[in-house]
Amino acid sequence: MIFKAVGDRAPYPDHGVTQQRVWSTIAPRQVRLDLLTTTRATLDLRNLLDDDSTFFGDLFAHVVSWNGELYLETGLHRALRAALQGRTLIHARVLTLDPAGRPQIAPPPPGA
Repeated sequence: MIFKAVGDRAPYPDHGVTQQRVWSTIAPRQVRLDLLTTTRATLDLRNLLDDDSTFFGDLFAHVVSWNGELYLETGLHRALRAALQGRTLIHARVLTLDPAGRPQIAPPPPGA
């Protein structure tokens, strides 16, 4: 098994964090693939095999932590490529939501 579960939508409330500059304030960390539940059930094989698939996006997957579970919001293709290469971990930015679905993001450092 690669992932903990495969979902077809995000079960958590809309957190509203859509801007890359906000995600980039979250330091990446390693996340085990077998702890992740996907929020997409389908993928595009062209994207899976594309060496340049992250050219216009974040180098790190985006994971949402809500109610003790980890959900892979973006980076499904990267995670699957990692698994196909025999890796069990990916680097991801993990956004933690409180029980009401509000993001818990530390404020940026002064002068940032």
